[in-house]
Amino acid sequence: MSLLLLTLPPGPPGSYAYATSTDGQTLAAHGSAGAALLPPAGRGVEVVAVAAATQLSWQRVTLPRGVGPGSPRLRATLAGLLEDQLLDDPEQLHFALDPEAGAGGEAWVAVCSKAWLAAHLRALDAAGRPVSRIVPELRPRTGDLRLIVTGDAERPWVLMSGDMVPGGAQALPLTQGTLALLNTAEAAAGDARPKIELLAEPAVAELAEQMLNRRVTIHQPAKRLLAASRSAWDLAQFDLARTGTARAAKRMGAFWRDFLYAPAWRPARWGLALLLLANLAGLNAWAWHTRQELAARRAQVSAALTQTFPHVKAVVDAPVQMAREIAALRQATGAASARDLEPMLSALGRDAATAAVAPSSIEFTAGELRLKGVQMAASALAEANQRLRPQGYQLLADADGLLLRQGINQ
Repeated sequence: MSLLLLTLPPGPPGSYAYATSTDGQTLAAHGSAGAALLPPAGRGVEVVAVAAATQLSWQRVTLPRGVGPGSPRLRATLAGLLEDQLLDDPEQLHFALDPEAGAGGEAWVAVCSKAWLAAHLRALDAAGRPVSRIVPELRPRTGDLRLIVTGDAERPWVLMSGDMVPGGAQALPLTQGTLALLNTAEAAAGDARPKIELLAEPAVAELAEQMLNRRVTIHQPAKRLLAASRSAWDLAQFDLARTGTARAAKRMGAFWRDFLYAPAWRPARWGLALLLLANLAGLNAWAWHTRQELAARRAQVSAALTQTFPHVKAVVDAPVQMAREIAALRQATGAASARDLEPMLSALGRDAATAAVAPSSIEFTAGELRLKGVQMAASALAEANQRLRPQGYQLLADADGLLLRQGINQ
């Protein structure tokens, strides 16, 4: 499944920066366009919206026991826990809970304007680009400090994440005040001063080097979209949840795409390939062994035929040839076979004692004996068949009487 990644910019719906990928690991194309002019999002395309870092704030909460993901009281609980930390009315805000949250534990909560997010989702739905998932451009993370300088030379922003960042992640204008905060945090860290990873978009790379007095690594915005899409976060929760069978199918397609291409799944792919190869080798070995056993049994049957009847030189179908030779031998010696009248009458009289009613007529053909005018109860017929079956006979009832057949497999 392909990816269409869209940045949800601050402000009302308008132009969207986008990127596309066929495997979720490498970029195919990127650019900027209005909602109606974005690349098509038909069958097999998952649309992932990336919420701008400047539009999100992050709060840390401790969930009460019994309240976790999927709880009907979750949103009201989050609103109560964050009421003193929010500047706006909770009803005007949208909350999204950490995907790793559990009842009774600590968790991150993403907060943004509900009206802003809903307006973008409506605009993209109307343009035929329905969003399957919403991920944050920047999310809290642990580890060394990472700074990403974005924007342009007139309005540069710095996206910060790491252990030193209050709230785990922040997006601030790149000003002297922000630099002072960073210097203060570094000084407070003392000997435990963390390493700093500095990335910058091409438009602000020179400015970032001048202001931070460090060498920067060039960072393309489209690659940041691709990295954000791999997040487990989905901000589409509560009343903005994106539901439906189409979305579920796209989620399944996204999982399959990640399994096929994501580096994190490489060990699983190798393991599956080795398992399939091992099973294939085992099946081939079993098939070879089975063929060998079958060939050995056929050779035994053929040997039994040629040893019993030395005049048979060519073995084509050993069982059929054996039956033909035995029939010829019986005919030559005058011995009766199970298909003859006398053995069939003997078996019928011995193992299928009928009522003391003489048959009105007897019809015989090789292997079939019909007694007309004789009837037998169903229970007696079943008992007779149990005794006749080991001899290769079957007794049937019809409208005229009884029919004894030879040739039933034992």
